[in-house]
Amino acid sequence: MERKPKANLEDIARATGVSKMTVSRVLRGGSGFSDETRDRVMRAADDLGYVPNRLALAFGQEQSSTLVGVCVPRLTSGLFGHVLDGVDRALSRLGYQTMIGSHNHALEAEEAWLRQVVSWRPAGVILSNRHHTAGTIDLLRNAAVPVVEIWDLTTSPIDMAVGFSHFDCGVEIGRFLVRRGRRRAGYVGALSRADVMGAARLEGFASALSDAGHPLADREVLHDSPGFYPGYYGLETLLARRSDLDVVYFHNDEMAIGALACCQAHGIRVPDDLGIVGWGGMEAASVLPRRLTTTVVPTTAIGKLAAEALVARLKGEPVDDVTVVPTRLVPGETV
Repeated sequence: MERKPKANLEDIARATGVSKMTVSRVLRGGSGFSDETRDRVMRAADDLGYVPNRLALAFGQEQSSTLVGVCVPRLTSGLFGHVLDGVDRALSRLGYQTMIGSHNHALEAEEAWLRQVVSWRPAGVILSNRHHTAGTIDLLRNAAVPVVEIWDLTTSPIDMAVGFSHFDCGVEIGRFLVRRGRRRAGYVGALSRADVMGAARLEGFASALSDAGHPLADREVLHDSPGFYPGYYGLETLLARRSDLDVVYFHNDEMAIGALACCQAHGIRVPDDLGIVGWGGMEAASVLPRRLTTTVVPTTAIGKLAAEALVARLKGEPVDDVTVVPTRLVPGETV
């Protein structure tokens, strides 16, 4: 079967009687031409079956790059999936493309990813961390591109920050449980020695309990990744040591839902015998027989705001260095 040659910018220019540069500007979504010219070029591109070369568009003559690097802890995380969706939708609307990677909570992996991305000369970078290696800081300084640190809020960002305080999330839950009359609280977490954000929530939680005169009774922080089954056996392990707990706070909603299954299997009544609290606001938490008590995080909004802040910086528009995105505690029916 004979393959039809791909149409290029010169083909569209000949078909429309305009310059190749004008065709390029139209296809990039630029300005400086009439609506009639735009319509003519777009019709010709469609008729000729033109498929844009995204790499060429990213590194064309009119601007250095339209690529934006985005690095998150885990691509399998439902929460960060929504963050990436918010970033990608906003960047696409604004004429940019994403280069996505993950670091699995390892600062050295983030640096290695960034070294690869910088070689593509990106327009900017979005990082889901407030802590970085010295090598990462040097790379960002030398690249001289806009940087947005998201998720774990810092008030002294490299360039810009969009997110919330994980410590404050823990404090809010701790105070809420004390008001609900819970006095013997436990904690089950994951990613021991890796997830500093989960550790910050635990620190805030323990601080609020201590301030109220009811220190954290016990904790079980697993080396495993957070998930339904780690939540199940994490609660089993914790209760084997402290059967008198009246509430347990979990690393995230997945682990809390696993704990609810554990309670059901062992005849533990929720919330009468034991309160269960999650974090993150995953969709499944709202459709359980008893709505999970949790903290809802505006994941998509964080991604959208980060992308918009980065592009605003690229355009020289005024933008806040720090943008706080509020979370929301949902009381639920499990406490």
